Amino acid sequence: MENLIIELSKYLMLLLFACYTLICFTALNRRRSEKHLRRILRKQTKLIFLIHLNAFAVIFAVQKTLNVLLAYVMQAALLCCIIIIYKYIYKRASGLIVNNMCMLLAIGFMILYRLNPDKAVRQYQIAAAVITLIIPFFIHRLHFLNRLTWIYALFGIALLLIVAVLGATSYGAKLSFKVAGIAIQPSEFVKILFVFYAASMLYQSTEFVQVVKATIVAAVHVLILVVSKDLGAALIFFITYLVMLYVATRKPFYLISGLACGSTASVVAYKLFRHVRVRVVAWKDPLSVIDNEGYQVCQSLFAIGTGGWFGMGLYQGMPYKIPVVEKDFIFAAISEELGGIFALCVVLICIGCFLQFMMVAGTLKASFFKLIAFGLGIVYITQVFLTIGGVTKFIPSTGVTLPFVSYGGSSIFSTFLLFNIIQGLYILKRNEEEEDEEN
Repeated sequence: MENLIIELSKYLMLLLFACYTLICFTALNRRRSEKHLRRILRKQTKLIFLIHLNAFAVIFAVQKTLNVLLAYVMQAALLCCIIIIYKYIYKRASGLIVNNMCMLLAIGFMILYRLNPDKAVRQYQIAAAVITLIIPFFIHRLHFLNRLTWIYALFGIALLLIVAVLGATSYGAKLSFKVAGIAIQPSEFVKILFVFYAASMLYQSTEFVQVVKATIVAAVHVLILVVSKDLGAALIFFITYLVMLYVATRKPFYLISGLACGSTASVVAYKLFRHVRVRVVAWKDPLSVIDNEGYQVCQSLFAIGTGGWFGMGLYQGMPYKIPVVEKDFIFAAISEELGGIFALCVVLICIGCFLQFMMVAGTLKASFFKLIAFGLGIVYITQVFLTIGGVTKFIPSTGVTLPFVSYGGSSIFSTFLLFNIIQGLYILKRNEEEEDEEN
């Protein structure tokens, strides 16, 4: 009976999530009326809760404990709370961004509870700190944000230096330090401060001297991360700044020069750091070093291949064989047990979020806020690309988490910050449109 439930739920979940993904891209059509859009968003909301319920029905069928029911009720209540807050308090917020945020959060809860219930509970506790939901209220009311340039830079650099000097080493890199027994990974938050810094500098001027100043401070951020061997975060900072610089100046010279410098730096990092060489070796031919450097990548590829298009079903795979599967390689666990189609839909939802971020950026009038939206969008999609690229052996693994899905308190909290800043900017955009209509 248990196997039958797992098998049926697998196909039902695929069908529901495929419908959700299709609706997601249908909702991006700007020509649809507000009434039609609200109807689409209601369908999405129902699908979120049906997918979440389906997964926990399987988990309960396997574990048969009251803790599963309690976890399901608490998670569903949190998702409901987020949706209600946006619906009734932020009436001009993007319902599509809210739904996608909740969908990714639900997927994270589902797969984490299957992999490690204790970590899923801790993830929920961080996510339940909905204090970040106040950000949209303030983001378009604080008119001095573009004047805090050096505060963003100095505070961010200070946090990164603390990690470089005092941080705990994890898998060869200094990523975090503990405060009151809680591990904090500052780079997750500094990347948002970094976007505000770069936007503020480039908003003030795009003259060559100003660009040089901005680039020097940006390089300091990246170099500290390189010294800490947090190369995934360093890459996110580098790509984000390069794109923001190009968007602000529209000069291909900066883009080409940046790519050339980045390529040179990659070669230097390969020569200097054994940590980098290990990951490159594991990427080039993981089977030749399967007993050592290539073990994690090989197990990830085996899991993805075993799952096929439709997946093995929850509890039918062996994701526990992948080291650190709850963090960097959670996409492999999703692919194995929920299937390639489900995993592809996850990728499409992330792309859908990015497209909406870009749509918000493209329609904002104020160049400062426009740059922030572009920068945060690039931070988000770069992190998604690095995570999935590393898991699928498209690029060397960088140790980056999948936003909202992977385990990690700092990661999920900073992603909430990012999405809520975008919501604040979307509300600003709607206000600007209303003012134009009145005039």
